[in-house]
Amino acid sequence: MKPETLGFFEKVYDVARSIPYGRVTSYGAIAKYLGATKSARIVGYAMNNSSGKDVPAHRVVNRKGLLTGKHHFEGTNLMQQLLENEGAKIMDNQIQNFEALFWDPSKEL
Repeated sequence: MKPETLGFFEKVYDVARSIPYGRVTSYGAIAKYLGATKSARIVGYAMNNSSGKDVPAHRVVNRKGLLTGKHHFEGTNLMQQLLENEGAKIMDNQIQNFEALFWDPSKEL
């Protein structure tokens, strides 16, 4: 990976570490906060590579509240279990109370 990509990943991880317990955000919201509005997919790549970096990647979902990154977690339903343990209600891989739980780093950091 290029050094600038690694630097961007670290910025993504810093934002993700700021997501409060029981709240979620989206790949796009993190990208927008970092001034890279069109880079939601790169934020997703960063989350996919966050294992072992003390990053609460389970709190980052797509813009509709879908658990699109769940296959990057160990176990069948680990991402869902982690979110449910924090109070999220999930049905069919989608956070049901998404608007209430959504945390916007542009407004909170």
